Amino acid sequence: MKNFISISRCSVDELCGLLELSIELKELFKGGGRDICLSGKVLAMLFEKTSLRTRISFQVAMYDLGGTSLYLKPSDIGIIGKREPAKDMARVFSRYVDGIMARTFAHDTIIELAEYADVPVINALSNWSHPCQAMADLQTIKEHCGELKGLKVAYIGDGNNVARSLAFACAKFDMKFVVATPAGYELDSESIARANEVCPDCVSQTNDPVAAVADAAAVYTDTWVSMGQEDEKEKRLRDFDGFQVNTALMAKAPTDAKVMHCLPAYRGLEITDEVVECSNSVIFDQAENRLHFQRALLKKLLS
Repeated sequence: MKNFISISRCSVDELCGLLELSIELKELFKGGGRDICLSGKVLAMLFEKTSLRTRISFQVAMYDLGGTSLYLKPSDIGIIGKREPAKDMARVFSRYVDGIMARTFAHDTIIELAEYADVPVINALSNWSHPCQAMADLQTIKEHCGELKGLKVAYIGDGNNVARSLAFACAKFDMKFVVATPAGYELDSESIARANEVCPDCVSQTNDPVAAVADAAAVYTDTWVSMGQEDEKEKRLRDFDGFQVNTALMAKAPTDAKVMHCLPAYRGLEITDEVVECSNSVIFDQAENRLHFQRALLKKLLS
């Protein structure tokens, strides 16, 4: 395992190993232990998109493991490929650092960085995929619900990068995943087909959020307007009417169904404040587990 680009590219054994390592490291660090396996290592963190959780979790993870990180903000690097080709950046960084983490717009940028870099490349988010988030999400579900196999996750909202990564992740772990979107915002059929090749009939899609949450172990949502879609905001708010995760929708789910959101949450739009703060919410456990999974990933790839 040289890079971490997409969950669809990873084997079940690789993903299980990362999840187990993440849980082990979480227990170690919460118990006051240390693991400085990355002493002397440097991670370059390339950001085309601004970030809160991604930056802090990777930066703290490198520090916890004894390494150092370099934060390159959007104004430092611009849009990768415009000022300088991604393949040139990859080869330059390979001579300076021990790993590259990139949070980009175009997924092809991640692919090109990985193709030309001699050091591990981590996809910290692209418009197509958000694999680190999905793995932290599965860790959260496992911690709260136990065995992952057979559990159902209902995703309510836009068929975006988070939905796609969750679809692949659920397929790898033999889970059920239902995407409920308004017409025209569905997850692409190719991604659903690829997930179902891994685990037949595990991923499905509907335009009915009430049907989606039935029997769900977790109800998941994300912003309706992602970064770069600001011009579409008014139209999207109209189109997503009826897809809010609120108390009325949660009443249609099992009483113990967990509430999940990858953050930032726009309370009053895709989710209500009341549901974010309810006793079934594990939203901030998800955010914490980003740090623990990042530690595991960095140890696996850089040590």
